[in-house]
Amino acid sequence: MKYYIVSGEASGDLHGSKLIEALIERDNKAKIRFWGGDLMQQAGGELVKHYKELAFMGFWEVITHLGTILRNIKFCKKDILAFNPDVVIYIDYPGFNLRISKWAKKQGFKNHFYISPQVWAWKENRVQQMKKDLDALYVILPFEKEFFEEKHNFPVEFVGHPLLDWAMERKKSKNFNAKNNLSSKKPLIALLPGSRRQEIKKMLPIFIEVAECYPQYEFVIAGAPGIDPNWYESFLKSKLVKVVYNQTHDLLMHVKAALVSSGTATLETALFNVPQVVCYRSSFLSYQIAKRLVKLEFISLVNLILNREVVKELIQNSFTVDEVSSQLEFILSESGQKQQKKDYESLRTILGKGGASKKTAALIFKAVK
Repeated sequence: MKYYIVSGEASGDLHGSKLIEALIERDNKAKIRFWGGDLMQQAGGELVKHYKELAFMGFWEVITHLGTILRNIKFCKKDILAFNPDVVIYIDYPGFNLRISKWAKKQGFKNHFYISPQVWAWKENRVQQMKKDLDALYVILPFEKEFFEEKHNFPVEFVGHPLLDWAMERKKSKNFNAKNNLSSKKPLIALLPGSRRQEIKKMLPIFIEVAECYPQYEFVIAGAPGIDPNWYESFLKSKLVKVVYNQTHDLLMHVKAALVSSGTATLETALFNVPQVVCYRSSFLSYQIAKRLVKLEFISLVNLILNREVVKELIQNSFTVDEVSSQLEFILSESGQKQQKKDYESLRTILGKGGASKKTAALIFKAVK
C-alpha cells in the first residue's frame, strides 16, 4: 500500500522513523512518501520536505512566516494528489496537519492521526472538526483517551508513548566521553535548549551563563538535528560548554542532571531517569497570547501526566540565571536526585510497556486494508 506521512518537527521525525520501520515490517510492499527528517529518511521512504524548513514556534513567529506556511500547504496538497496514497498519516504538527486533513477528507483520502494535537491544552473547539475529518486518532498520553471519549464522544486508540521504546532500547556507550572529547573527571550536565532556532536563541544564552557559575561540572548542549553547528558556536563564550550532535539519548545516559526546554524533551529526560529543571521563554507577544489561551496548570509533560509538580518549571520572567542556578543545585543534591527519580518510577508505570509504533502500524494497516 501507499502511505503519505506528514510530520513537521524533530520529535515527529523521531517517532515517524519508528512508525515507518513498523509499517515496512508489516507491509513489505509499502511505498512511503513523507515530510520529516533524517531519521525518517534512514528508516525508508522518500523525503518530500525536511522539517527544518517548516518549524516555526510561537504566535508572532507563525504570523511573520505565514507566506511560507501557506506555500507549503499548497505544495503538500498538490503532492498528495500526485502520489495518491491509500492513507495519509499525520504526526502532531497540528496547525499544518489539521488544515491538510480537512482538505484530504474532502478529496476522499483516509486520514489517520498519530500523536494527537494538544487540544486539551487549548483550541478545544478543534475536536469537533477532528471528529469529522479523521478516520482514526492514536493518542499517546493516558489522560487523552478519557478526554476524547468521555468528554467529546470521540473514540480513539491509546497506543502508549513511543519514547518508551527509545528509552528501553538504548544501551550506555562505554566510550561516549572520549568520543566527544568530554571530561572523564567532571560530572556532566545536559543542556537541551530546543530544536528550533527561535527557541534556542531565547534559551541558550541563559543556560550558558548558568554553566559559567559551575566550573566543577561540564555542561554539554544536545545539538538539534538540522541546526548548523556554527550557529551553536556563535553562542559559546566559555570552554566549559561543549556541543554533541545527534546524540541526545546517549548524552542523557551519561549526565547527572539536565536543563530542558519545555516540550517532548522533558519526557525524554524523565524516561532516561535524569533529574531536570524545565525552562521556557518565548517572545513577549507570543507569551501574552499563550497565557490567555492555554488552560493548563503545567507546561511539562512530566507534570501534566502525573498531575502534580514533579519537576520545577521556570517560565518567562522566572527563567533567570539565579532561579535556574537555585533549582539546579537542588536536583544535584542527594535529596533532589532521589525525589525526582522516585517520581519518574510512577511516570513509567502510567505510560505502560511500550510498543506504540508497532501497535499504531498494525492498526493503520488493518483499517486501510
